[in-house]
Amino acid sequence: MRKQTVLTAAGAAVLLAGGLFVSCGPKKEEAETDSKTETTADEAVFAVTTIPATKGELHEYLQFSGDVTAKTSLDILPDAAGKIVEVKVKVGDRVEKNSIVALVDASRPGMTYEPGPVKSPISGTITAVNVVPGNMVSQQMSVAKVSKTETLQVTMNVPERFVSKIRAEQKAWLRFDAYPGEVFPARIEEISPVLDQTSRTMAVKLALTDPDPRIKAGMFARVKLITDTRTNIVKIPDSAVITRFGETFVFVAVPGESAETEKEVFTVRKQPVKAGIRVDDKIEILSGLTAQDEVVVRGQTLLEDGSKVNVVARLEALPAMESAE
Repeated sequence: MRKQTVLTAAGAAVLLAGGLFVSCGPKKEEAETDSKTETTADEAVFAVTTIPATKGELHEYLQFSGDVTAKTSLDILPDAAGKIVEVKVKVGDRVEKNSIVALVDASRPGMTYEPGPVKSPISGTITAVNVVPGNMVSQQMSVAKVSKTETLQVTMNVPERFVSKIRAEQKAWLRFDAYPGEVFPARIEEISPVLDQTSRTMAVKLALTDPDPRIKAGMFARVKLITDTRTNIVKIPDSAVITRFGETFVFVAVPGESAETEKEVFTVRKQPVKAGIRVDDKIEILSGLTAQDEVVVRGQTLLEDGSKVNVVARLEALPAMESAE
């Protein structure tokens, strides 16, 4: 009887020890897991690319297409109706005022006349010849066209929705397919006071700032019209700006203490900003940043305020002055 009691007590002791072991086990594993999570979070370092903020100017612009035309271009009309007996010019010829470009025979049945001259009203270059010998012409029919090709202009039509942004002397940059990579400065010289009722567009003419002999009448021009210029502003790439839950901000890289590896350690500061105009991939920062603040431009998706980062690349700052590119 005593032996059975002893065995029963021993069994209870074993079960009690097992229960304690089971109850303590999960708590220890959970503690170890929490410790690992905390350690991992503390050591998380994100690879990022940064760029310094720039203080300078930013151009807002509109793009249009236009045609190069001669500023002065006139049709050459005959003084009398009749038959063209001779054409004395060809396209590209230079003529002076009152030069004879063709002869017209105004003879009628029973009436014979000497061929009469058709004269150019101005000095310039023949840009079109519309007749050949034997053609019948009237006094309203153009025999040829003469233009002052040394004074060219670019004509374009501006849609009604952009009319409020157009003003005299506005600067523009022209591009031509014949000269890829080159830009030619121009300015608005003439604005039509009315809109075309069919197309709802306004005719605008631009003059070349520096006449260039390579530009020919009839060329197609791509026009970049500057509508607004912001000066002395802070600008950064648009990709650096983040909007979350209605809040607009950037991450600014802040140098920290050097690590044992002698590599510079950075943390990031979540910096709320107020954005201005956006032009291409650039954005104006009205408040929240100063020039030379180093902002994260790539790798900021998982960042939070105070995150540690490894700056793997630093991009060159945006140029302070805007170019025509």
